[in-house]
Amino acid sequence: MKNDNNKTMMTDFYELTMAQTYFEAGKKDEVAYFDVFFRKNPFEGGYTISNGLDNIIEYINNFEFTNEDIEYLRQTGSFTEEFLEYLKGLKFTGDIYAVPDGTPVFPNEPVITIKAPIIEAQIIETAVLAHFNHGSLVSTATKRITNEAKGIPVMEFGARRARGVDSAIEASKYAYIAGCCGTSNVYAAKKYDIPAMGTMAHSMVQSFDSEYEAFLAYAKSNPNNAVFLVDTYDTLKSGIPNAIRVAKEYLIPNGYKFKGIRIDSGDLIYLSKAARQMLDDAGFHDATICLSNGLNEYTIRDFINKGAVIDSIGAGDNIAASKERVGGVYKLVAIEKDGKIIPKVKVSGDTVKTTNPGYKKVYRFYDQDTHKVLGDVIAMYDEEIPLDKYTLVSDRDPWKKTKLEDYYVRELQISIFVNGKQVYDEPDITARKKYCDEEFESLTDRITDVSNPHTYYVDLSEKEKELKEYMLYEATKKAAETAIENNGYAKTIGGK
Repeated sequence: MKNDNNKTMMTDFYELTMAQTYFEAGKKDEVAYFDVFFRKNPFEGGYTISNGLDNIIEYINNFEFTNEDIEYLRQTGSFTEEFLEYLKGLKFTGDIYAVPDGTPVFPNEPVITIKAPIIEAQIIETAVLAHFNHGSLVSTATKRITNEAKGIPVMEFGARRARGVDSAIEASKYAYIAGCCGTSNVYAAKKYDIPAMGTMAHSMVQSFDSEYEAFLAYAKSNPNNAVFLVDTYDTLKSGIPNAIRVAKEYLIPNGYKFKGIRIDSGDLIYLSKAARQMLDDAGFHDATICLSNGLNEYTIRDFINKGAVIDSIGAGDNIAASKERVGGVYKLVAIEKDGKIIPKVKVSGDTVKTTNPGYKKVYRFYDQDTHKVLGDVIAMYDEEIPLDKYTLVSDRDPWKKTKLEDYYVRELQISIFVNGKQVYDEPDITARKKYCDEEFESLTDRITDVSNPHTYYVDLSEKEKELKEYMLYEATKKAAETAIENNGYAKTIGGK
């Protein structure tokens, strides 16, 4: 029977051509260490909310090349029979460490670390990055919006704006974890046990001979969810008066409640204030006002500051179809040889692309009294952080130093897979949502500010810093020696 959860072939072609190279070079059993991290927060923000681990776990648990996969690869003409035979029995046998979904993370620190035979680690790169990048982008976009909403419920309405059906379903899940109160996406609501929510569309109002008839029909069909979309024709002169009329003539006399209205166009600040006055004057003080129409964190903040009357928000485009990206990367940081871990570094003329070498872990510092974050330290895998005093030094601006005393530390990454077996007990979606909220509360207002966020400390431990400086020195020296050798070789060739 076909396993629909098997997405092993969701990999870039070059991952397989490199895998064959490893195989033929006798390196298939060589253990490699890869870090997943990103270089810049999306939205010019101060943080990123990590997500997508659940899909990575599913991908790894179903990792297997089927006979059909092998036949397809054979037909490309790019792979030897020996290598294809090797792929037939390939399973993931390595270790994966990661921060739990919903954890705030910051540039250049390892969010996921893979320790596995190099072929296995290489093939899973594409899927791991795809899941991490999408999940983290949607979660970060959502958290920015829900945080600016200041407790006003935000419904996720982005299914039709997402980049495909699967993307829409996953976006609904990530948005709920990161703070939305429900989704309009019925498939996602059913699959992930998310509250399904929604009102009506303009097309339904237009399909009736009059707006009043449309509202009345909707009220009769959905008496317990009577929220009317009032901006199809004229919000103040037609929509709201018709909604009030239906409430008085049908809902209230039949024992139902007038739940509220939604406004999806026009001057939403002015219209929401006027709508509130009209509803109150008619005696419907409990009728709610939902605003929608491409709202983002900045418009929501502006609306609230200018006194818009908002009981709930419908947000879609800027959650499920954001134009931003996380830009997660997957870089080799070490290999094992003769039982020793050999660090590796990528050197780039673009300083930001130079990697932090070696097998590492991340410590997070918290204030002992407020429990707010103070900074993160990227340390070697076998380092212990002192618990009495520590000085955080900005990796980017070394003159920026913060001396810490009253703090406690937490190691961010936890074991997900050990020797190919899942050891992490995945929490349900409610627990993940609660964890995300609690983690976000540990951030300071300076970090979460959407306009001028504080740059969070991500420091290198002294041991990691010394290793990086040494490896960069050695790499530069080797490059210079190679250049001299190549120059001599070029002159020899030219002489002939």
